[in-house]
Amino acid sequence: MSISVGEKAPDFTLSNQHGEDFKLSDHLGKPVALVFYPFSFSGVCTGELCELRDNLGIFQDASVELAAISVDSKYTQAAFAKAEDYEFQLLADFWPHGEVSRQYGVFLEDKGFSNRATFLIDREGLVVAKFVTAPGQARNLAEYREALKLL
Repeated sequence: MSISVGEKAPDFTLSNQHGEDFKLSDHLGKPVALVFYPFSFSGVCTGELCELRDNLGIFQDASVELAAISVDSKYTQAAFAKAEDYEFQLLADFWPHGEVSRQYGVFLEDKGFSNRATFLIDREGLVVAKFVTAPGQARNLAEYREALKLL
């Protein structure tokens, strides 16, 4: 079941690219953008995350914590972050495989990875914006800009 706008975001703990725990509830008090994507190092995913990297200021200006999530391991996330110079969190939804993606309703069971989906969560932990694209289709930066206006 997918999480909808207005609902409380499910809490979770995942390892980031540095092997540190990222617990969503520890980051409440400031907005968080969760950016689910299929795989690190894949073409569309790399393009999307590089666009976020190059426009990180729009998140920083809104005091939003940016966290990208895929089913890759923390080791893959570390290599990906280093290769692309990402300064935001890359979270590993590796084991149990896709558990957090399932909680948010974006895991594609027949494919074994999550769909491209973004959830913008406010200071109280409520989803204020959500956008999902079809597999293979990149999200538009304009969607992020519009969502950030809701905070």
